[in-house]
Amino acid sequence: MASTDTADKLALQRLYHWEGTAADRVVFTQPLGGGAVRDYTWREVMDQSRRMAAHLQSLGLKPGDRVALLGKNTAHWLMSDFAIWLGGFVSVPLYPTLAAGTIRQILAHSEARLLFVGKLDGWQGMKPGIPEGLPCISLPLAPEDAQKRYPCWDAIVAATPPLAGHPLRSPDELATIMYTSGTTGMPKGVMHSFGTFAWGVTAGLKRVTAIDHNACMLSYLPLSHVAERTLVEFGLLASGMHVYFAESLDTFTADLQRARPTAFFSVPRLWVKFQQGIGAKMPPAKLDRMLRIPILGGIVRKKVLTALGLQDCRFAAGGAAPMPPELLRWYNKLGLDLVEVYGMTENCGVSHATLPGKQRPGTVGQPYDGVQTRLDPATSEIQVKAPCLMLGYYKEPELTRQAFTEDGWLRTGDKGALDGEGNLRITGRVKDLFKTGKGKYVAPAPIEDKLVMNPDVEACCVTGANLGQPLALAMLNPPAAKKAATPGGRSEIEAAMTAHLQAINSSLDPHEQLDCVVLMADAWTVENDLITPTFKVKRNRIEDLFAQNYERWVGMRKKVVWME
Repeated sequence: MASTDTADKLALQRLYHWEGTAADRVVFTQPLGGGAVRDYTWREVMDQSRRMAAHLQSLGLKPGDRVALLGKNTAHWLMSDFAIWLGGFVSVPLYPTLAAGTIRQILAHSEARLLFVGKLDGWQGMKPGIPEGLPCISLPLAPEDAQKRYPCWDAIVAATPPLAGHPLRSPDELATIMYTSGTTGMPKGVMHSFGTFAWGVTAGLKRVTAIDHNACMLSYLPLSHVAERTLVEFGLLASGMHVYFAESLDTFTADLQRARPTAFFSVPRLWVKFQQGIGAKMPPAKLDRMLRIPILGGIVRKKVLTALGLQDCRFAAGGAAPMPPELLRWYNKLGLDLVEVYGMTENCGVSHATLPGKQRPGTVGQPYDGVQTRLDPATSEIQVKAPCLMLGYYKEPELTRQAFTEDGWLRTGDKGALDGEGNLRITGRVKDLFKTGKGKYVAPAPIEDKLVMNPDVEACCVTGANLGQPLALAMLNPPAAKKAATPGGRSEIEAAMTAHLQAINSSLDPHEQLDCVVLMADAWTVENDLITPTFKVKRNRIEDLFAQNYERWVGMRKKVVWME
């Protein structure tokens, strides 16, 4: 239920506010390819959204019907969402990297009545997942085949008068069903109302004061993910900031430099890649020495941040997975204090965050105002309570019941501990703990945080239930995989990994120390079902594929083993 202080923060009220007060302000900048971009003002955004809303109503859709969105982030992705809400419907965003089978599952489970098809890289593989007979609308920048196959946004908008008036949606009305990129089983449909998101973004922006009408952000993480949805879409509605969109992975650096974001959020994996990119141009030891020199250090900091496109950044954050403390310290030396945020789809991503300017490496800081948190005394599970909690899982009453305690607290599934200041430290997943053959429990996440700091590692998984010691499987990043195929390359990688492993083991308790690291050159992808669309490793899938080899690898008595 939205309280009176968030009633004017609901999505449609915010759209009408910007339509009425900032109609000619540019709100979106969309790359069109080849260096061309197109700006959209609030007037244009609302005109197109109103026209599409009217069209959806003309199709005979009933209030509350589900309308799905499949596409990468674009201005028209957000306009589609606005149109869905204006028309009285519920949006169902799908990750733009899903396999056809998962697309079909979600469209069927959500009972979607229509699908918007947007910008996609793997359309040919996804197309079989769309049920025959499901009405579709292609957005600008959708694959050419989709634009030929389905009615196009531009033609519909040109032929449809705009929806009139200011229709409203109740705070308790269902706004969206967000299917989680779960590491096991069928994705669950998390239901959020207009009120839960309004409360969540209001609570978040009390802490993130850098996001205001003068702010700008680059939108590139999937809008189907709760972090991007809350920060970019609902943050935009709350603040009126300027949103730039990324064109592709190949142009990401140019996109970032074009946007020069004042606020930037990313997953740890990308923050590590930025660091490695700088390290490839300047040896880390040399950079460290230069940063310590007065005056020169300031010049170098500005040069490095400008190369990243982050010279104007006033709020930088990471989340969706733990941020290695040494990574936070490295950016701090550059003058960029990364805020670590913690949350999940089930609470709009609004739970905890470190305070700007008060880094506490190894923790996710303090709860947002209005968020209650506690640790289960038996399992140390983190449990939270706030007005931004989900309504439940769509059509899954038993799973919904299991997600909450009897007194209404959300079970996060994460284990935690509090430091003397009340900062929360994530110590692993309740279900991820495993016991070695010596009867000792191992929490894999903190060890994985250390392992991924090796510049050759893209992703990793610490495992080894019932073995004498744990071991790790590590996927090499593309440059390292290419290097491993060259004469001497494999030996060089192996030597560096051996030294890295020795350093890690020296920091661990004896029962946690890794027996070996197994290096894999083949990529872990969404397509081969080894990672989720948000780059979380599917531990169960790793076990299914590789557990039969664990004892053999350990038996080789080598610290670094190559997967052949």
